[in-house]
Amino acid sequence: MTDDKPLAGKTILMSGGSRGIGLAIALRAAADGANIALLAKTDTPHPKLEGTIHTAAEQIRAAGGQALAIVGDVRDDESVIDAVMKTQGEFGGIDIVVNNASVIDLSGSLDLAAKKYDLMQDVNVRGTFMLSRAAVPVLKDAPNPHILSLSPPLNLTPRWLGAHTGYTLAKYGMTMATLGLAAEFAKDGIAANTLWPRTTIATAAVQFALGGDRMMKASRTPEVYADAAYAVLTKPAREYTGQTLIVEDVLEADGVTDFSGYAAVPGTPDDQLFPDIFLD
Repeated sequence: MTDDKPLAGKTILMSGGSRGIGLAIALRAAADGANIALLAKTDTPHPKLEGTIHTAAEQIRAAGGQALAIVGDVRDDESVIDAVMKTQGEFGGIDIVVNNASVIDLSGSLDLAAKKYDLMQDVNVRGTFMLSRAAVPVLKDAPNPHILSLSPPLNLTPRWLGAHTGYTLAKYGMTMATLGLAAEFAKDGIAANTLWPRTTIATAAVQFALGGDRMMKASRTPEVYADAAYAVLTKPAREYTGQTLIVEDVLEADGVTDFSGYAAVPGTPDDQLFPDIFLD
């Protein structure tokens, strides 16, 4: 690790990460020379979505990092334990856990399939808790350990509680699990924070679950999320924990004043970008 590359030699265990925001975060860390272990199911190409865990690992190596592709499911306890053990065995420890894996379904309560409700709870809430918990004994030995979950602040206004109750429960559950871990393991110096964007991000979730091409064009790139995550993960863990952080606020606090370079369509004014959900 050096001052200009604070994540050099650090090890990140991430759920998901084959594409989108998770991959962008991994590539930003890889530019420092970080080790990235990905726990994901995407062993083979998806008919509609680009990228597998293996292509992500190739990109991480090309960016300057080390990669470990672990095919598994964050819903499965054996996969979670296996991922922690393989990561520790390959890289000698774990410095950071990123809870990136998430399922989205914005259906109303009467239209939401029971299986989809269970899937969101299993991946978003249980997966976040179980992966973080499994890594805690290893994180305790790290000099600056962080847990980062990609989930929103707890906005309890009726607008968001009632918009898509099943999904809201799952994303807020991720946040509550993370804040609970922050409080429980503060004495061990393990930071746990959440991070959420002010605008929509141009990812497959936006393309297929939110607003299609129109919303994609009025979003920011995953790199804005990656740069904010990098800023969070390089902060002193004992001093920077238990927060529900907003991507743009993190970057502004670090001196970023111009976000135009993050527009999915260059030249799109900030006031024409779509605001993300859960924020008033």
